[in-house]
Amino acid sequence: MKTEFSVRRLRGAILRSVSRSFYLSVRLLPGRLREPVSLAYLLARATDTIADTADIPPAIRAEKLQTLSGAIQGQSSPDTIVDLVGSFAPLQKNSDESALIQSLPRCLEWLENFDPADRTDIRLVLEKITRGQTLDLQRFVKAAEVRALNTASDLDEYTYLVAGCVGEFWTRLCFRHVRKFAKLDENEMSELGKRYGMGLQLINILRDAGSDLRSGRCYFPEEELATIRLTSADIIREPDRFRPIYRKWREKAEAALQSGVEYSLAIRNRRVRAASVLPALIGARTLALLREAGGTALNRKIKVPRQEVRSMISSVVMTLASRRKIEAIFERAQNYKK
Repeated sequence: MKTEFSVRRLRGAILRSVSRSFYLSVRLLPGRLREPVSLAYLLARATDTIADTADIPPAIRAEKLQTLSGAIQGQSSPDTIVDLVGSFAPLQKNSDESALIQSLPRCLEWLENFDPADRTDIRLVLEKITRGQTLDLQRFVKAAEVRALNTASDLDEYTYLVAGCVGEFWTRLCFRHVRKFAKLDENEMSELGKRYGMGLQLINILRDAGSDLRSGRCYFPEEELATIRLTSADIIREPDRFRPIYRKWREKAEAALQSGVEYSLAIRNRRVRAASVLPALIGARTLALLREAGGTALNRKIKVPRQEVRSMISSVVMTLASRRKIEAIFERAQNYKK
């Protein structure tokens, strides 16, 4: 009874408190998908919170991240998480994130109760996500100096590890749990899902570029900056010179969202189609806002208003995820202007 109560709270109040649009999307999923997707999200959000706890030196964060990763993979006792929870939960300035860290022991108990195939998939996707987060901590050690990734391949690797692999994870679950899931085969859907996830993470990078730069992180490749004789430390001061590189990666994100829409339209189950396409619709609107902001995007917080997100969800749900309606909403979002 206690375990059932804990699971209800994790997939309800805890999940709702630490996710903005994801919680609204996941509620659309059939129950057999909702639980593994919810737990994977909670664990990924917890590892991200550990990685982002700025009051702890990066080397220690990386060490604790590996401790948590070991517990998720079943390679160490869940008891090893007790010290991590005790040291990291009080440092969270956001009470919801503190509650999430405190819930980690219950998340690990929940993981053990999944069937072997779902548990293996959750562990696989979390192993990749934590590897990407660890690379991030190793690359950006000193906040006092702005460091850039070396190459475009480094950026592609990062977006795959922290998000592209989620598209693959989602695809595996759906082919296992949803009868006649898609019109395309599993390999085609997995590739589209991977590109979709990478594009969504790239949108996060574009949206957060200014704050990342001020924190010492530049995800835009040094090899590309060098071609225009710009350093990562110069970007904030000279946004107009940086704009061609920013535009290149924004266009790559736009192409990846097209893959996301193609992925979603191939899905037969309307509920899963609706949940799958919502990030692409929100992402398209975000990119439109970034285009409109131009060089000022580095100094502004760009975010799709919650009311617009709810309007998109309502439109998709009310039309039973009609393919024609999805394409219309996506086109409007891409061409959005105030």
